[in-house]
Amino acid sequence: MSATDKNLDEARFQFALRLGDSALVLGQRISEWVGHAPVLEEDIAMANVALDLVGQTQLWLGLAGEIEGKGRSADDLAYHRDSGAFRNLLLVEQPNGDFAHTLVRQFFFDTWHHLMLTALAEAEDKRFAEIAEKAAKEASYHLTRSTDLVISLGDGTDESHQRMQAAVDDLWPYSGELFMTDPVDEKLHAAGIAPDMEELHAKWDAHVAEALSRATLTRPEAGYMHQGSKRGVHTEHLGYLLAEMQFLQRAYPGAKW
Repeated sequence: MSATDKNLDEARFQFALRLGDSALVLGQRISEWVGHAPVLEEDIAMANVALDLVGQTQLWLGLAGEIEGKGRSADDLAYHRDSGAFRNLLLVEQPNGDFAHTLVRQFFFDTWHHLMLTALAEAEDKRFAEIAEKAAKEASYHLTRSTDLVISLGDGTDESHQRMQAAVDDLWPYSGELFMTDPVDEKLHAAGIAPDMEELHAKWDAHVAEALSRATLTRPEAGYMHQGSKRGVHTEHLGYLLAEMQFLQRAYPGAKW
């Protein structure tokens, strides 16, 4: 294998990790609401979204393991890496907070996720395209649901409006990282796999702006944006999340049902 092929495979590995890790961490976060959601319908809906994301994780991390070629399975990658080896978006590791924060986090992610998967479904790489096409169908439902709820609660009671606005303000500084690029993104875009992030950002911004307007919520001004996940630099929240998620496999390596 040439150096060029090795570099492309390393980029494909990193990109698959980013997609899989983001789905995994957000799925874990959402699952924390099971049994605690404000209404029964939302309890069931969030459990279903979490299951969808964990299912997508299996596909993306399974692909990452295949590309890496070191015999690591999706479970190995999920349960036997420390936080510095994770590549999930900083947005998805943020604590649930109240229901408004959980919902706004989901809305920002869903908008990006659906756009990303729709673009990847047209990728030159057959494996990426196959997984993205399947996952995009689930992401479409997720986006419809979170968009509708943002509009309903933003333009709801005084309290729901205030809580939604506070959530938008608090989480906005994590939205910029969704579109920050590095050599992995650039290499895969040149190879016809990853989409143009500027185009993706414009579409994301248009959908988010329309939804916030209908929700009577104010779009925050541009400002400082957190970043670092693509280099394995995370907030303190990820370590606590992984400690809980990985406990069984760490305590009993290789345990089987």
